[in-house]
Amino acid sequence: MREVAIVGAGTLGGTLALILAGRDVVSRIRLIDEVRQVATGTALDIMQAAPLNGGATFISGSQDLTMVAGSSVVVVADRADGGEWQGDGALRLLETVARIAPSSIVLCAGASQRELVERGVREIQFPRTRLFGSAPEALRAALRAVIALEVDGSPRDVSLSVLGIPPDQTVVPWQDVTIGGLAAASRLDEPTMRRIAARVGPLWPPGPAALAAAGAEGVSALFGRSHRELACFVAPDDSSGRRERAVALPVRVGPPGLTISELPALEPRARVAFNNARLL
Repeated sequence: MREVAIVGAGTLGGTLALILAGRDVVSRIRLIDEVRQVATGTALDIMQAAPLNGGATFISGSQDLTMVAGSSVVVVADRADGGEWQGDGALRLLETVARIAPSSIVLCAGASQRELVERGVREIQFPRTRLFGSAPEALRAALRAVIALEVDGSPRDVSLSVLGIPPDQTVVPWQDVTIGGLAAASRLDEPTMRRIAARVGPLWPPGPAALAAAGAEGVSALFGRSHRELACFVAPDDSSGRRERAVALPVRVGPPGLTISELPALEPRARVAFNNARLL
């Protein structure tokens, strides 16, 4: 069954549920929050909108975390009354999910959940191919939109990578940015490129709608409905003995989990910045 549990019925979690329901990507969505009336009310609202938006996804609300059982994908979002899940509380949540739904893939949708991805793998041994964060994809989308505006084009025509740790240690390989298949340098002069680069930091954190859209892309990919490359927070592989941090990397996501794509070529300065971002 293509079932998804969203833990957190705040603005991010509710928006993500709405997007997924409209796409008919999954057969069932369970929206779970400590504030039961918010979870059930949001679920009912989305179900009532289904005849208008053409969705056929069944969605229910609950305050019972054991409802994640049986879900192929569990999304960690934001509490209705407490913001994004993070810190020790989020780690305890992840431990509970690992116990109740041991075969699930966990997608952390919040901008502040990079550390949760890192700690989940390092401290509770959650498999790194089944735990990742989708927020960097929202930043990548924002940058694509900014560049498209500069050339009066479509964000769909803009291709770029986002690496590192936003906002201060974001690495964008500018030499690899393309617009309509052509190098961005052929459409944008150097002052414009510098101006765009200066906007990267202020674009973080993305808003809940952008974060929800990025999370929906991740869920769609996990069910084989999208095959494009995404930018996601990925935990480090500590098997080499080096202690590193979770960073944004290009990945391919599918039913088994995620696969890290080949890193784009980095200029010396960008390579140093990326390596520094990874250091614990």
